[in-house]
Amino acid sequence: MLTFSIPPLNNRVIEDARSYIDSLTKPPGSLGRLEEIAIELAGMTGQVKPDIQPGILVFAADHGIVAENVSASPQEVTYEMAMNMVEGGAGISIFGRMIGAPVKVYDVGILRPVPTSKVINKKVRVQGTANFLKERAMTEEEAWQAIKVGYDAAKQMISDGVGCLITGELGIGNTTPSSALLAAMLEIDPEAVVGHGSGINLVQLQQKIAVCREAIALHKPNKEDAIDLLSKIGGLDIAAMTGAMLGAAETRTPILLDGFICTVSACLARLLAPGVENYMLVSHQSVEPGHIIATEFLGKKSIVQLDLRLGEGTGAAVAYPIVQAANVMVKEMATFQSASVSQN
Repeated sequence: MLTFSIPPLNNRVIEDARSYIDSLTKPPGSLGRLEEIAIELAGMTGQVKPDIQPGILVFAADHGIVAENVSASPQEVTYEMAMNMVEGGAGISIFGRMIGAPVKVYDVGILRPVPTSKVINKKVRVQGTANFLKERAMTEEEAWQAIKVGYDAAKQMISDGVGCLITGELGIGNTTPSSALLAAMLEIDPEAVVGHGSGINLVQLQQKIAVCREAIALHKPNKEDAIDLLSKIGGLDIAAMTGAMLGAAETRTPILLDGFICTVSACLARLLAPGVENYMLVSHQSVEPGHIIATEFLGKKSIVQLDLRLGEGTGAAVAYPIVQAANVMVKEMATFQSASVSQN
């Protein structure tokens, strides 16, 4: 079991940032959301002009629930895409290169042994999670172990100089535990949050809804207890992302959230350590119906809407240049005084 210490936002620096941004050579508020983001970054980091070099952590694991016909892709794809990621051909690989971010891929439960050290072996369960329609997905101890993998990975990446963390996931079938987790947390019917994932048909969609309903009824997870939720109906990749977010927030490092699965992890992180959400920005609005519900639960609004549903952290990587623009604004734009520009 871990304990977490999430620092409060720095309100003094928030006011300093707001005043400084108003002194820049532009009408007050004219850069809209960029100004809001810059102020948020200041409160998170405690610096008006923080360094926000991005870094990407992807956690990969297989899910026993795929046995229930809830995915469009075979389970082997988890392994194949992990290899593709580290060889540079996946979506997160190319977008990571685009923004100059290192991409680290962690195996927390891929079924097949991965024959390369480029994928960091931190398997918690060599067989992935169990089919949670039949039994618990994992033990509580394994949930904590996966959280610690993510927590340690984030702390290491941040110590290496990363100033903005992007978390991603890889695991065929992982929108199903994400849907079940969110429905259980909010005590809503899974139909409200279940989507087509990687492209399931209408028959599979109804099956996915039914699986989530039955699993919640079977396990009766405690909506206030992240570990109970994860161990009963969760995923190792989801747990590891949760830990990474907690590690980042402890060190005042901004977290740029991706889509549905990532944002469900953020909701779990908030259950474990209220206040962690203060260190999060939601990059984009996924087409998965549960994403907007999870985003609202965190009290956030998305930066862009691009109809994305790939996962891996791709939406966050694509949106990062907007966050970078907010940062560049405070670092490089002249003030009225420094540029000798008249101010009304």
